[in-house]
Amino acid sequence: MRRALAVLGTDRLDGRSAIAQAARRFKLDLVRDLGGDPSAQQLAIIEVAARTMLLLSSVDDWIMRQPSLVNARKKALLPAVRERQQLADSLARMLGQLGLARKAAPVESLDAYLARRAAETAAQNAQNPG
Repeated sequence: MRRALAVLGTDRLDGRSAIAQAARRFKLDLVRDLGGDPSAQQLAIIEVAARTMLLLSSVDDWIMRQPSLVNARKKALLPAVRERQQLADSLARMLGQLGLARKAAPVESLDAYLARRAAETAAQNAQNPG
């Protein structure tokens, strides 16, 4: 999976798979939290963060299936546990760069909303005059 993500990115994953759906949800959530209009730099960070999140989830799944997180012979943590922490730290840094506070999406003023609705209603009435 790591090779596929590195070469293809999350956009090239089969959209029907659970992995692709999780990546898409994660990216959409981040875009929404940024107010809905991220910059190109933010989009690049979001893409890398989604890849990292998928790798982290995969490593977490593998680690949780191990009988022990400690190599008894060496009396040390499995190397995958340290690498998992590096992935988690990397993801946290990326999310920190994006900002931890949710930003509200721009809201249309009341006058602009009323004018737009009046124009839409007039257009509908013109199309359906009866």
